[in-house]
Amino acid sequence: MTVIAKQYLGNINQNYELVERVNQAKKANKYLEIEIQESDRIKGRIFTKSVSGVTIGIIKNRELLLKTGDILETELGDLILIKLQEEKAMVLTITAPVTKNNALDLVRLGHLLGNNHYPIKIQDNKIYVRLVTNPKVMEKNMQQLNITGLEITYTTESINYDNQDLTHHH
Repeated sequence: MTVIAKQYLGNINQNYELVERVNQAKKANKYLEIEIQESDRIKGRIFTKSVSGVTIGIIKNRELLLKTGDILETELGDLILIKLQEEKAMVLTITAPVTKNNALDLVRLGHLLGNNHYPIKIQDNKIYVRLVTNPKVMEKNMQQLNITGLEITYTTESINYDNQDLTHHH
């Protein structure tokens, strides 16, 4: 049997009342967790399985981009916690102080990222870049800019790239 979820309740990281509802649902065995891929977030229909193996169908508006912490309610009253699957991302850190001499290099880095439409998230003085192409090619292109103090590392985690005002359209 497939459990259907249509009702979006909010995000537990932004709505403390939901935390209590989730705790009650856990106690009543009416709680499920799912992990979705980044590419599933925009879909209007998502067919997946919960961590515990329950088959779930999600029906939602495509404008709602699901993110970690979102809570949906099923037709049977169960609560579903959404988690984004972890993915590998490039992390750019500038260790040298920004000066008049290297400011233009940083503008070039921003141009490279934007011109290639690499999804990014800026957090804690780091730039997280989604690996949309071969990481070695991305890394080579960035290293060719010869930016003093540019460190390139990698992380594996769930990153919400759209939780900022960095949209770009043509």
